[in-house]
Amino acid sequence: VQLVESGGGLVQPGGSLRLSCAASGFSFSSSAMSWARQAPGTGLEWVSGIYSDGRTYYTDSMKGRLTVSRDNAKKTVYLQMHSLKPEDSAVYYCVIGPPVGAPIGPEYEYWGQGTQVTVSS
Repeated sequence: VQLVESGGGLVQPGGSLRLSCAASGFSFSSSAMSWARQAPGTGLEWVSGIYSDGRTYYTDSMKGRLTVSRDNAKKTVYLQMHSLKPEDSAVYYCVIGPPVGAPIGPEYEYWGQGTQVTVSS
């Protein structure tokens, strides 16, 4: 199983970024996929998720500023982020599984390496 995130970087407040997560080694099309993030000094939190049937989830703090999508042919999940704020700065992780439970439990076995998003002027 491998998850490889990309697309993070430095962006000014109000800017946009699109994160990608390329997956391999498991049945991607039948798996829910999620995004979680961790800011310095805080715990992991769910950001978004997309189920195999296309249902989506967005955290309240970013609702309206996110679009999650998936391309099963490319085995890739995307997270489009708009109107970014400094408080969105964090390492963003791609995770296999639905965005359920807080805190995020150890049952989530497979994570990407993370991609840093920094929102700053």
